Amino acid sequence: MHMNQTQSTHMTEQDIVDYLKSNPKFLQKNPDAVDYLLPPKDTENGRRVVDFQHYMVEKLKADKKMVLDTTRDIIEVSRENMNHLARIHEAVLKILEAETFDQFIQILSVDVPAALDCDAVSLIVENDGRLPNTNMRSLRLVPQGTCANWMNGNDASIQSNIKGTVELFGEAAGLVQSQALLKINQTMDIPASILAFGSRDPEMFMDGMGTDLIRFLCDVTERAIKLWMK
Repeated sequence: MHMNQTQSTHMTEQDIVDYLKSNPKFLQKNPDAVDYLLPPKDTENGRRVVDFQHYMVEKLKADKKMVLDTTRDIIEVSRENMNHLARIHEAVLKILEAETFDQFIQILSVDVPAALDCDAVSLIVENDGRLPNTNMRSLRLVPQGTCANWMNGNDASIQSNIKGTVELFGEAAGLVQSQALLKINQTMDIPASILAFGSRDPEMFMDGMGTDLIRFLCDVTERAIKLWMK
């Protein structure tokens, strides 16, 4: 009886062959199992055998392609980020060139959109009487409390596939199909403000996108506003 139990638990080569015949997708589900096998020759004593070398070569080719595709994606993302960074730097330099408050507002509404390759940039400020007088229509003056209502407690609001509003973008509202609204920090005791970016591309600004670069631009704008309030 004991011998029969031992024999019944002993696995033979035929058992393995039978198992593989019953499970033809075994290697698809367990590709690493190939690493433990000694690949056969293309032919053996005139008999046809499975060419595992071909399988492993194809697997290596697939792995190489995956690595190359991943590397290309990383390089493309890095190039895109560098391009965005260069645009932000250009916009910041433009802002620093302003010699008057009116020129500062004009740079925000004309030069900054051109640098960032978007269609509209607006500065929305709650009018508390502390800003210099200006006739620049691109400065959107709003009643106190408006910015908090628009931002709904968030520091950033990113929306795609929308229709721009006149309250945010004025005459450029008809172009805007996606937007990014960033609350300007009030750490330097300036009026509540929002920097709004709009694009005719409905997916240029999308929920979940990173805002680090345009946040930096907001910080620069914050300091510029403080300078013109003196």
